[in-house]
Amino acid sequence: MNEYILCGILCLAAYLIGSIPTAVWLGKGIYGIDVREHGSGNAGTTNTIRVLGTRPGLIVFAIDMLKGLLAVCLVHFSGYECGTEPFVNLQLLLGVCAVLGHIFPLYAHFKGGKGVATLLGIAIALSPLAALACFGVFVVVLIISKYVSLGSMLGGLTFPIMIIGVLQIRIVSLMVFAVAVGVLLIITHRKNIVRLIHHEENKFSFTKRCAK
Repeated sequence: MNEYILCGILCLAAYLIGSIPTAVWLGKGIYGIDVREHGSGNAGTTNTIRVLGTRPGLIVFAIDMLKGLLAVCLVHFSGYECGTEPFVNLQLLLGVCAVLGHIFPLYAHFKGGKGVATLLGIAIALSPLAALACFGVFVVVLIISKYVSLGSMLGGLTFPIMIIGVLQIRIVSLMVFAVAVGVLLIITHRKNIVRLIHHEENKFSFTKRCAK
């Protein structure tokens, strides 16, 4: 099979994997609730915890993270040698497709989440050490501030710092991707930024539920 056709098929598969609307299907299938109609209206981990509770929220987090990890791992079907530039470039492309699927899911009328958990799965596949640092920053910021959005943004901004500054990886495409991750998280959290500035952002609680 032509390598470009194969890459196209793998990218489509990555998008379809990313499109799995975990929070929506879990909420509707088990609880009879569309989480997008409650709380922040976001189909992600935080709103799932807010609407349905901690356990379903953590399930959503785990599956959404695995979506990103699995999508990037599709690169092994390409035949490219591990660690080569074509291999890394395809990893990044598959990751982008998975995130686009999560944010604009085919199976949920293109209304999905912000892609934080999926991005974490992608980061784990690309650089476990950088991913661990990002998650660590997220947890520390969440514990101190109680703002998931702030933790997500600062965790995302940690990724390019780790890739470029600490690990000093010089693969241009990976450097660009790392910076893009930070920018994407800022863009997808722009409403949260406004609420943070005006002190209107909701603080996170593992026990709070808003759906009846």
